Amino acid sequence: MKLIMVLGGLTGFGIGAGFSWAQGSAWPSIVWRAAVTALVAGVLLRWWGRLWIKCLRDAQLERQAQAAVANARKAETPSNIVKK
Repeated sequence: MKLIMVLGGLTGFGIGAGFSWAQGSAWPSIVWRAAVTALVAGVLLRWWGRLWIKCLRDAQLERQAQAAVANARKAETPSNIVKK
């Protein structure tokens, strides 16, 4: 989770600095805006990462439940019926 937040912060800093530089702002203003953008992007990516991991876990649990149901059905039906 820390890696996702750091990645969001670095991306946000780069975006904030880039847009501020493109506007022709002074260096203190560029750093200030980039820092605020890094904070917002880091928190946003942290939230999105938690949501993504939760959805992946839910999907895995659903697959395991479906596999358990399929195994139970397979065990109920005899597949080796001998006809006489």
